Amino acid sequence: MPRMKNNGIFNFILLIVLFAGVYFIVTTVRDAVNQTAQQANSALQPLAEANQSMQTQVAQLMNPTPTIIPDPVTYITEIRSLARLETIQYTVEKVITAEQGQGTFSFLFGDKLLFVAHGFVIAGIDMSKIEPQHMRYEGGVLYVTLPPAEVFVATLNNEKSYVYDRETGILSQGVVDLETLARQAAEQEILKAAMEDGILTLAQTNAEAFLLKFFAALGFPNTIFVK
Repeated sequence: MPRMKNNGIFNFILLIVLFAGVYFIVTTVRDAVNQTAQQANSALQPLAEANQSMQTQVAQLMNPTPTIIPDPVTYITEIRSLARLETIQYTVEKVITAEQGQGTFSFLFGDKLLFVAHGFVIAGIDMSKIEPQHMRYEGGVLYVTLPPAEVFVATLNNEKSYVYDRETGILSQGVVDLETLARQAAEQEILKAAMEDGILTLAQTNAEAFLLKFFAALGFPNTIFVK
């Protein structure tokens, strides 16, 4: 019985030793594998960075970003003091068609562009044109001769204006300045639309209404505008 007991203890100790040995071997192999993987990743890291850099360069080459370089020299040609009383603004939208070579062979040589133009027109009177002889005070009444209303600004809103469609013939390289011509025509049409709608008349009326209150605040409650 004592011998069997000793054999049991010996077998138990041997089992513990074997288990510890297996655990040590597994741990050592796992650490070695992890270390090898880390070394492999470290070795491949420069290659991955170079590949990423090459992809970025290729993307920039295929889709280049425009570079805007302003001339460092600036010329100031004129400085004027402005006294413009802006009294009305029109916002106008026009669709402009610019085309060339339309006809039987337009599918070969034609060039057609649809341009959606958004623009605005600002009008009012230039107060700097009022001279002393244009104002007189008689019998408690202020007589004022205002300069005629004029258009100060008639331009496109480039953020909202865009080319809606363009059709170029198979053998046509397109008109280089077709969009420029469309934009110029759009500005003229926007101004024309505002003028036909009576923007100058409204600008003059609004100016007189504003100046009546202005002169009253200065102590001239009775003001007459002389035509």
